[in-house]
Amino acid sequence: MSSQFSLSRAMSTEEGVYGLVLVSGLIAASGSAGASAWKTLLFTLVTVAVFWSAHVYAGAVAGHGSDTAEGGRMGIGEATRGAVVKSRGMLASTLLPAIPLLLGSLGLIRDATATWAALWVCVAALAGLGYIAYLRKGAKPHIRLLGALSTASFGAVIILAKAIITH
Repeated sequence: MSSQFSLSRAMSTEEGVYGLVLVSGLIAASGSAGASAWKTLLFTLVTVAVFWSAHVYAGAVAGHGSDTAEGGRMGIGEATRGAVVKSRGMLASTLLPAIPLLLGSLGLIRDATATWAALWVCVAALAGLGYIAYLRKGAKPHIRLLGALSTASFGAVIILAKAIITH
């Protein structure tokens, strides 16, 4: 297990995809409540940190005492380190959508623009992850595109729900 962090590797995990869907829902909920870009960013960061902490805790508890490849038992430290590494994608998933929210927080773009941009960044990131996943499997181009569309649809459904609720 490499200790070097790679954003693309961290996000190309189930935790990265789950994190992007979670972030999309948080941004949509906060934006639908009329929160500023700053409040949306803060709400998203705090909520993802809590989800990530719970994910690490659950992984550490589940891994502690399990059999290792060497035939021993996994200690709590090793289980926790493994859970932290495995769940990095959830934290990484906040980075790209945080950019437009930060721009909105700084007053460089309107709050509503920041919220919508962050949501579309999530959809684009999901599409990219879906495409890359099928590319790695050696799928034909049309299957890669279907993979991108199907993965992006998770974020698109959240945007559709936000649009229906707020308009």
